Amino acid sequence: MSISSIATFITEIGILLGVIIPVIISMRKISNGAKCQLRSEMLRIYYRHKDTKIIRQYEYENFVMLCEAYKALKGNSFIDKIYLEVKTWEVES
Repeated sequence: MSISSIATFITEIGILLGVIIPVIISMRKISNGAKCQLRSEMLRIYYRHKDTKIIRQYEYENFVMLCEAYKALKGNSFIDKIYLEVKTWEVES
């Protein structure tokens, strides 16, 4: 392999990284935004029913799906504590 070929290869890698890195950064920002929205919705449900500790079936199922999506996006353990509490509530249809 000649020096010219190596230089061309390095240049092409640099160009690819110049394209890929901004995409990765954008994806991370979108992921963080999605986590924020998921957490906000879970907290809204939680605080709406916190005093009575009674939650409707569809809200409970939605809460569980929100938690699963949040954890898939590497959400923190703060929501785990809330989820454990919500699991103890009465679920009505």
